[in-house]
Amino acid sequence: MFDSVRDELRGTLDEIRAAGLHKPERVIGTPQSATVAVTEGGRPGEVLNFCANNYLGLADHPEVVAAAHEALDRWGYGLASVRFICGTQEVHKELERRISGFLGQEDTILYSSCFDANGGVFETLLGPDDAVISDALNHASIIDGIRLSKARRFRYANRDMADLEQQLKEAGSAGRTLIVTDGVFSMDGYLAPLREICDLADRYGAMVMVDDSHAVGFVGAGGRGTPELHDVMDRVDIITGTLGKALGGASGGYVAARAEIVALLRQRSRPYLFSNSLAPVIAAASLKVLDLLESAGDLRDRLNANTALFRSRMTEEGFDVLPGEHAIAPVMIGDAAEAARMAELLLERGVYVIGFSYPVVPQGRARIRVQLSAAHSTEDVNRAVDAFVAARAAMDADAPAALEN
Repeated sequence: MFDSVRDELRGTLDEIRAAGLHKPERVIGTPQSATVAVTEGGRPGEVLNFCANNYLGLADHPEVVAAAHEALDRWGYGLASVRFICGTQEVHKELERRISGFLGQEDTILYSSCFDANGGVFETLLGPDDAVISDALNHASIIDGIRLSKARRFRYANRDMADLEQQLKEAGSAGRTLIVTDGVFSMDGYLAPLREICDLADRYGAMVMVDDSHAVGFVGAGGRGTPELHDVMDRVDIITGTLGKALGGASGGYVAARAEIVALLRQRSRPYLFSNSLAPVIAAASLKVLDLLESAGDLRDRLNANTALFRSRMTEEGFDVLPGEHAIAPVMIGDAAEAARMAELLLERGVYVIGFSYPVVPQGRARIRVQLSAAHSTEDVNRAVDAFVAARAAMDADAPAALEN
C-alpha cells in the first residue's frame, strides 16, 4: 500500500522544491548565540546569526547555564509523568508564581510549549454557544486551537478595529465572547493595538487573550510585553507565551490569566493533562532568567539600538523593510525562489538568515525575516547590512545570465 503513497509524497516534495518553497534545516555545532557554527559541508564555519528568537541574548548566558547545571543535580533530568499524577515539583509552582507576578496576572499554568498552551485554551473555555474572534494573521497555534473548540468562529482583518467591531456585533448573541490576538505578529513585526481592542471588548462585554511570545522580556518599560507597552495589563484576561524566545530560548509555554481560568485549565485542558511536565531544568533556568530581567534594562536598550541601526541602514541602502520598531525586521523580497537564493548568498557571506515563503506567508510576499538580538554588536549589525548589499549585487549580476538561458 505504501509504495503508491510513497510516489505521491515524493511528487509533492518535488513540487515544493520546484516552487522554491523547500525549507532546509541547517545544522549548527555550537550553543545559540550571536555567532554560531554551521556544520554542513561546504558552508562557512562561524556565521553571524540573525534568525534566532534570542532577543536578549540569554540562550547561552553563563548564569542561566549555571542554574541549569544546578537544577540537574537537585531536581533530576525529567519527571516521567504529568502534573496531576506525580509531575509537580516545587520548582514548577515557583515558576508559575513568578510569571504571574511578572505579568501582573492572578495565576499561571505551565505547558510543554506555547503551541500546546494555545491548543488547550479554547476547547476548555468555549462551548457551542460561545464565540471566538481572531485576528486574520494570528499564529498557527491559535488557529489550530480554535479549530479544536466548538465555539462560533469569527475573523477580523489584521489590526482592523472597524472590522473587529463588526465581528463583535455579529457575535452579539453568543454566551461568552473571546477576542484573541498576537501581541506581535511574528512575520511582520507589527504590534496589535491592544488599547483599542480592550476598549471594544469593554463595550461589547468580551474577554481579551494575547499571545505575547514575541514581546515578553523586552517589549514595554519593564519587559512585560505588549500589555505593559499599551498600559492595559489589568484589562487583558489571558496571556499566553513561551519560554523559548527572549526568556532563555529553551522550550515550554504558559497561560497567565484570571485565577478561575487557570483553575479550569488545570482540570480540563488536554495538552496539560496528557503531556509530561516541563523539564525541571528548564523551569529552574527560567527562574534565573526572571531574576536577570529585573536588571535587564541595558539589554533592552542594546536590542533597541541594534534594531534601529539595522532598520535605518537597510532603508538607506534601498531595501524594502516593513516599517516598525520591533526587533523582527522583515526584508521584503516577493518571489519565494529569490528569497531562498538571497538567504543562500547571505550564508556564503557569513550571515545566517532564513527566507520565508508560502504557506508561512502569503503568496508573493516572501521575505528574509531578520531578528536582532542584544547579543549583536554594532559591528555585527553593520556587517549584516553590508552582506545584504553584496548579496543583492550578486543576484543582479546573475539576472542577465538567467534571462539568456
